Amino acid sequence: MNTIARSRWLIPGLLILALAACSSAPKKPGGGTASGSSKPSGAVVQGKGGRPAHCPDGSPYKAASEDPSTRGDYRAGGLYKPGVNDSTPTYIPNVACIPEPEVVDLPRSPVGNKSPYVVLGKQYQVMDKTRGYAEKGTASYYGAKFHGRLTSNREVYDMYAFTAAHKTLPLPSFARVTNLDNGESVIVRVNDRGPFHDGRVVDLSYAAAVRLGITQRGTGNVEVRALAPGDDNLMVDKPSRRERREVAAAAAAATTASATAARRASDMDALVGKLPAAAATGTAAKPSGEQYRYRVADSAKPGNADNFDHWMRDNGVRVATGKPATTQAASVNSAPVAVAALPAAAPAARPAPAPAPSASLSQQVLGSVLLQVASFASRDNATRALGQLSSAGIAGASISDIVSGGRTLWRLRVPAPDHASASELAGRIAGLGFGAPQIVKD
Repeated sequence: MNTIARSRWLIPGLLILALAACSSAPKKPGGGTASGSSKPSGAVVQGKGGRPAHCPDGSPYKAASEDPSTRGDYRAGGLYKPGVNDSTPTYIPNVACIPEPEVVDLPRSPVGNKSPYVVLGKQYQVMDKTRGYAEKGTASYYGAKFHGRLTSNREVYDMYAFTAAHKTLPLPSFARVTNLDNGESVIVRVNDRGPFHDGRVVDLSYAAAVRLGITQRGTGNVEVRALAPGDDNLMVDKPSRRERREVAAAAAAATTASATAARRASDMDALVGKLPAAAATGTAAKPSGEQYRYRVADSAKPGNADNFDHWMRDNGVRVATGKPATTQAASVNSAPVAVAALPAAAPAARPAPAPAPSASLSQQVLGSVLLQVASFASRDNATRALGQLSSAGIAGASISDIVSGGRTLWRLRVPAPDHASASELAGRIAGLGFGAPQIVKD
């Protein structure tokens, strides 16, 4: 009976250490759960000022439920399956549509807040008060290996929710984690213990790691700051440094496009200025249809044949003979009918106006913006990345090839109607883990 009682009390103690940090970052690809549709309770978007309009109500991913197959399999120090590598989904979740947790007052969980506790020979003291706590260090993350497993306070780990593990913050509590390298920030619900590695201050859920942009390296340089209802930093300062760089790049591109358009307009003005000027007659411009009409009453000279000949030469008028006009002056011995060979060879009929530029050409010069997401040496990788953009609701992406340095590269590009839309689209693409796309021109 005493043995049974001791075993019953041992289980909560082990649960405190259920999710010690992995020894390395999750590997790709790996198993992941398919996305569904479920609205978590008590979740709102904070810090972003609202989600994109295409996002569903609540999270686009079904809330995780406990997977009984993840129970047990402990090792010394509370490590879970240390010989099994962690993994991440084969696709990048649309973190722009995952809501951040609402910061509210919550009672401490009856499990997971034992203080002090010892892991791997080191003692930890759970904080009595969190106000004013802030710490900088290395963040890691954990993924599919733990998805559906109970956390230290017996909540269910969901890699598609913004959560985190911390060694001394109360469970549950809330914190803002900021990537100090790019300024990205996310509010997380602290519901687990870890990471138990020197130098690491927080273990993030996979979705939170994607949001902060640390999945490529596996770890990131972050600040963890405890939150409480009513704190001033519930709304993060916007824009972040990465967003400011994207806006600056878009503004620079717009300035370049404007300068190019102005230069082209200037070149066109210079070209038009080189055209021959209209013959000066000393009179006001005549209405349409009157330019080639000779009026004796309007002439400053007597209306005779010689003056009429001069008027024809000045206005580029010739007698239609059905023969090609010549540009050589008539011979002195020519017959009087040689008036058809006057120097001015311009036909009486006015040229048709040049067609207006097509809308597509105007749009190419001043309008649409093209974002290059990445270049790939493998067509398969480019196609896979295209599928990730489509899964995230980013339409219009295309793949094109180019030969560079003797090899073929595959470019993944997405169009945007204007620079304002391009800035928002660039933020969404960067949030998927691709990094900041570049504005390019063909």
